[in-house]
Amino acid sequence: MSSNEQELSALLSSAALVMVGGIASSLANLGERVVVGRLLSPDAYGEVSVGLALLTFTLMIALAGCEQGVSRFIPRYESDEDQRGVWVSGLVVTISLSVVFGAALFAAASPIATRLFETEEAVTFVRLIAVSIPFIAAFRIAVAVIRGYENTVYKTVVQSFLDPLLRIGSIAVLLLAGVGIVAVGWAYLLAAVVTFVVAHVLLGRLMALRGGYRTHVRELLAFSAPLVVSTVIGTMLARTDTLMLGYFRSSYEVGMYDAAYPIAAGLTIVLSAFGFLYLPIASRLEADGDREVVDDIYATSTKWVYIITFPAFLLLVVFPEDVIALVFSPSYTDAATVLPVLAIGFFLSATAGRDRETLSAVGATTWIAVANGVGLALNVLVNLVLIPQYGFMGAGVTSLLSLIVVHGIICGVLAIQYGITPLSREAVRCYVALPVVFVPLTGALSPWISITPVTLLPFLVVVGLLSIVVTGLAGGLEPDDVVVVDVVEDHTGISLSPIRRWIPDSEGEPTDSLSAD
Repeated sequence: MSSNEQELSALLSSAALVMVGGIASSLANLGERVVVGRLLSPDAYGEVSVGLALLTFTLMIALAGCEQGVSRFIPRYESDEDQRGVWVSGLVVTISLSVVFGAALFAAASPIATRLFETEEAVTFVRLIAVSIPFIAAFRIAVAVIRGYENTVYKTVVQSFLDPLLRIGSIAVLLLAGVGIVAVGWAYLLAAVVTFVVAHVLLGRLMALRGGYRTHVRELLAFSAPLVVSTVIGTMLARTDTLMLGYFRSSYEVGMYDAAYPIAAGLTIVLSAFGFLYLPIASRLEADGDREVVDDIYATSTKWVYIITFPAFLLLVVFPEDVIALVFSPSYTDAATVLPVLAIGFFLSATAGRDRETLSAVGATTWIAVANGVGLALNVLVNLVLIPQYGFMGAGVTSLLSLIVVHGIICGVLAIQYGITPLSREAVRCYVALPVVFVPLTGALSPWISITPVTLLPFLVVVGLLSIVVTGLAGGLEPDDVVVVDVVEDHTGISLSPIRRWIPDSEGEPTDSLSAD
């Protein structure tokens, strides 16, 4: 097996586990929103969304880009002292910042509540969020170290299962007890403390937490400094819509927008699954001078993210009303108008693949900051025009435009400066064939199809299988795709020989015919 096949196989094998965890985590996060949306009014749900946007924004400042920095440096050092020092350095930076910014948020809770909220409970809610920030930051650094060790099991257990399930369980119990929006604050604080402890217990199995260490604060900050800007801007890019809606419009509109937003964001589950091991693998390959292998892995993983994600994208674009009513309730059906717009934006993000991590692996993090900065500037300016006039639909259109600009810049830099691109002749055939075939066909059949709990899974499975068939018939498969087939067969025991006959070898011959010889 060649070098790129070995690395791609490792990436895909980890992705299978992380994808299971990612699906569970995303369902739990969506379930959290559904519980809040169903047990509270749309207005109260909107207030919770604003509070969680504040949490996300403050947390990203406190993390200071160190998550990616820690994951990048761990595999580059061999001694225990250096690896332990990377962990300590990440904690020193993030705990210091999280205490400062958490305290600032705690102190400013009252004026923030006056500006962005409509209930008196908001002050306590914001303060509980502020207290949870240092625990969440330390937990995220522990997961970053686990990622650097290329361990998917511990990450999945803690971040994909324990953390979201603790939150949703606590929120449900407290809301049923009549606590109100403050229940979300208590739930986040409880989950943060527990996951902080468990993450470090598991980390202790990979690395001795006690012992000598050599800190690498300067190197970590030199790498992470551009990411501080890009990560904070990226977070603002994702949550500015919610905060600006809260400022210019009603909590009801915030609730509608944030009913559609997490559903559309679910399109990045598969992308996230490929991303856990992608950065340390790509970083190690880049350090060894194997940039061509990075290019191959990036291209192949991106194409399969597209194929696997496409059925869900088709569902959200063609049946938005059914999906909103199924997930939340008919009282949120106004959100169906913006769901297809957001779905297009997140699907384009998935189609770009792990472009940010690829740029980080080659050390060009400044361009990530530039792309996010341009995207944020566009987001704020267009939102200022569209939100006052068009409300949450204006926010959705702005989000779509911003995502196109951000990923366009990053993918352009990768292609022009480093010769790394997810586009090949075969990949383009796949990217064009699936929407051309399925969007008009499904749209024509939509009057006779209804998405219910009974029809949801069959729809996704049938479209998923047909997507692979269409990709093969369109000539969208290439030699590296045989690794994907191998991994699926190894994990499921199901023979995929019909797909193999569409996959050419490096000389253009179908692999199935070669094996028959």
